[in-house]
Amino acid sequence: MFFFPISDVNATKKKPLINWIILVSCILIFINQKISGYHFEQKTILSFGMIPSVLFNIKQLSDDLVIIPAYMTLISSMFLHGGWMHLIGNMTYLYIFSDNIEDELGKFKFIIFYISCGIFAGLCQALIDVNSEIPMIGASGAISGILGAYLILFPKKDIKVFFWFFVFIKIFRIPAMFVIGGWIFIQFFSLNNSEESNIAYFAHIGGFIAGIILIIIFRKKKSKQSKKLTKGSLPNSN
Repeated sequence: MFFFPISDVNATKKKPLINWIILVSCILIFINQKISGYHFEQKTILSFGMIPSVLFNIKQLSDDLVIIPAYMTLISSMFLHGGWMHLIGNMTYLYIFSDNIEDELGKFKFIIFYISCGIFAGLCQALIDVNSEIPMIGASGAISGILGAYLILFPKKDIKVFFWFFVFIKIFRIPAMFVIGGWIFIQFFSLNNSEESNIAYFAHIGGFIAGIILIIIFRKKKSKQSKKLTKGSLPNSN
């Protein structure tokens, strides 16, 4: 059995330029990893991936691998991916869900939101095992924040989900609250298998929680600003 979201039924008012930039950047960086050879790819992952033991200064990289400060890898790691399926999965979710969040927040706030979710997700994963020497890469922590925000803002919007079971193939429309709710349930359910699967489930959960908290904060600020624009505050015309 296989099911996967392929699009949403939720139009945007403006073109999601930041979303496109992030998506294209991730794809181009991944292609560059692959065409530059195995050793270059491994060096890139070690230099720009987030390694918990290096982040917390427990261990250090060799001088030839140090290109940026360790704390900056919390951001750079969001643009690296380990394989084609890793990239395709993340970029599909980014394409489906993030345009509406960018439309809601505006471009500048969306950048802050996206990076903040990714940083918080990376820290959550790193704190689970500060001695880990395994690089964490991928946009899934930040995208998890997008999913958290989407769940708060658009819980009843339909998501088109591709379903395949042997010879049965169909596309269903399912409300976002069930699609995203099912996704986060799987993340919690899979925590015990995180070491064997090499998937950063704690980062997914951390990013998701950050997305919920941040979107609530941003919405409150937006609500306060809109309340200031009352009729009494406008200049009189003679």
